[in-house]
Amino acid sequence: MINIDLHTHTTFCDGENTPEEMVLAAIEKGMPVIGFSGHSYTFYDESYCMTREKTAQYRGEIARLKDAYAGRIRIFCGIEQDYYSDMPTEGYDYVIGSVHYLKFGDAYIPMDEGNDVLEDGAERFCGGDMLGLLEEYYRTVASVVEKTRCDIIGHFDLPVKYFGPEQAAWTRSSRCRAAWKKAADCLLRSGVPFEINTGAMLRSGRMEQYPSDEILEYLGERGAKVVLSGDAHSCEGLCHAFPEMEEICRRYGLTPVIPEFVRF
Repeated sequence: MINIDLHTHTTFCDGENTPEEMVLAAIEKGMPVIGFSGHSYTFYDESYCMTREKTAQYRGEIARLKDAYAGRIRIFCGIEQDYYSDMPTEGYDYVIGSVHYLKFGDAYIPMDEGNDVLEDGAERFCGGDMLGLLEEYYRTVASVVEKTRCDIIGHFDLPVKYFGPEQAAWTRSSRCRAAWKKAADCLLRSGVPFEINTGAMLRSGRMEQYPSDEILEYLGERGAKVVLSGDAHSCEGLCHAFPEMEEICRRYGLTPVIPEFVRF
């Protein structure tokens, strides 16, 4: 069983627990490795991310914990770099590249704050066409590796986070499928692993991981690399539902990898 989690958030950004509490929980769970990936500073929305000051404090605290818990657990200091963040990523052990917003002119539209926000964005910038908004999202995701130089591709199909039966027609549409397939094909060429992210299953009541089963089947047929991720915002979220994700991987011919920077 894989019990390494590299996508975690703490009180330095929008997480519920301190880094040390997360480390102690990881040790209690028998995890040999934990990676921290605080949200990079985004000037267009400071509500969820690390400030510039906290970013420096975060790096110092993770360095302290590496020394304090050496021999008990391996600790890595990463960053979840938003597509439009202007913060440097040099010096981190790894980067998760994610698209949390779409940019239209001077406006930044969040992709994970609910369907009402998405529908408002579609109305304001896509003539009310939700599929147009989803197409723009996948066009942006297609270049997330090039833009962020990431080691892991974060939550590939994030806008579906709150989709229910009434929104299913959007994801089933030929336009949406064509958009995510084009983005996936582009990212597959990079060789960078996609994360299989279970965070919304714990925190938002979502019944399915990112990427969806349909997308995972497509990725499996094309030999994609994948990494399991809890996107943990609390101790409880560490390695959430990983056994179920390993079974899904077997179903679609995927083998979760351990990134090279972690390998023993």
